[in-house]
Amino acid sequence: MRHKVAGKRLGRDMGHRNALRRNLINDLLRLGRIRTTEAKARAIRGEAEKMITLAKRSLAHDDPNRAVHGRRILFARLRNKEVVAKVFDELAPRYEDRPGGYTRMYKLGMRKGDAAKMALIELVDNEEA
Repeated sequence: MRHKVAGKRLGRDMGHRNALRRNLINDLLRLGRIRTTEAKARAIRGEAEKMITLAKRSLAHDDPNRAVHGRRILFARLRNKEVVAKVFDELAPRYEDRPGGYTRMYKLGMRKGDAAKMALIELVDNEEA
């Protein structure tokens, strides 16, 4: 039984899984859209949305220390200064009035080589894509 066990293993050990999630979230936030398997898209969707919400809440207060604290938390999770800067400078102000639901997922069908279910996950209101 899987009572109180959160997250998907994705057929990888812990270090590989953490690196995969971090890389997918970095690419999604940096590029605006990525094409991956459905299981991986579902695994990162909530985490990516929580990161945008964290940036929004950090910027909503007038206290500059709160914004610095939020940036440090995001950097600890993403390990990429450029993506953290983009989340705080571009994405959080863009979704300021939106109460969640920052990502959208399209199902693309089967991959030719191994018949894995593919999906396109993107940020809504995305100008770059």
